[in-house]
Amino acid sequence: MLFQSSLRKELSRSFGATLVVLVTVVMTMTLIRTLGQASRGNFNPSDVTQVMGYTVLAYMPTLLTMSMFIAVIASLSRMYRDSEMVIWFCSGKGVLALIGPLMRFAWPIFTVVATLALFVLPWTNQRIEDLKVQYERRGDLERIEPGQFQESGNGARVFFVEKNTSGQASGTNVFIASTERGKESVTSAQSGRVEMLPQGQFLMLKNGQRLESVIGTTDLKISEFEVYGSRISSSLPNVVDVSPVNTLPTADLIKNLTPNGLGELSWRLGLMFAAFNFVLIGVAVSSVNPRVNKSVNLIFALFTFVVYYNLLNLGQNWIASGKLGLMAYMLALHGSVFILATLALIKGHHNWRWQNLLAPKTNTQKVAL
Repeated sequence: MLFQSSLRKELSRSFGATLVVLVTVVMTMTLIRTLGQASRGNFNPSDVTQVMGYTVLAYMPTLLTMSMFIAVIASLSRMYRDSEMVIWFCSGKGVLALIGPLMRFAWPIFTVVATLALFVLPWTNQRIEDLKVQYERRGDLERIEPGQFQESGNGARVFFVEKNTSGQASGTNVFIASTERGKESVTSAQSGRVEMLPQGQFLMLKNGQRLESVIGTTDLKISEFEVYGSRISSSLPNVVDVSPVNTLPTADLIKNLTPNGLGELSWRLGLMFAAFNFVLIGVAVSSVNPRVNKSVNLIFALFTFVVYYNLLNLGQNWIASGKLGLMAYMLALHGSVFILATLALIKGHHNWRWQNLLAPKTNTQKVAL
């Protein structure tokens, strides 16, 4: 009991430290990527913090699994190097006896990973998609940015305002290019101001010029004005609401067994099974030789983690394209990993050696002289 208690304490310390480091790295990378997306107009710059928070939350199942995997390998490898495992083995315990205390440590993490994968992950994806759609559906007035060419919601107009003088109510050096009702027009003015009239919201331009032509003809109409009103659309453009498959609740994926839905379901279930398998893999690869570089096993473990998660992504694409069935994929990937990890544990538990298993048995006879 004392050995198991000390093992769980060391696992907890290693898991917490690793999780903090990984979350910090992912938050930094996510912040840089989100700022880049906001600069390209995918998100509202004021929503960067929310998008970053939701994105990091969506990564938490992977981060928790990776932190637990590294904690198991780091703790057991240290015990092998410091010969603490010799005491464990001399007490009549084997490698398989480590599974019990490790699972008692890991089951809360399994529960959190399952909750995040099945329920929280689609919710975070939906929130990110809502913020993106909300920013894309903003009205023409909200799209106007000083010093930038901005397209209207329906793509029929392009606005440019050199400088705002009082918020977004007025500006100088206004330019509007529009294509409506078979006509193209280019309007420029020294200044403009947004006003609310009984007919709606208008951009009132002062001291400008308007060029208008009919598409397909060479006729050009040029007019100058002192005051000209251009109606600004404040309504949301008509956009067909098609929810991405990664935003659908797990219950909906189970009810509607489409190829894309099965692919997304394989990813969410795969996060759960991968967390369990990585505990077994961590125990199997933690045995180290004190004379060997201690980072060898950790590098191998990280390589295994990367390959496993790439296979999760690859399997999701195969299932979505109809190349592979859900059950066949789950058994082929997670089932085979579980069997291989279990065989490696049994081999280590009985201290088998491949050369002894594969070498031919020879009978020796003693000859008395």
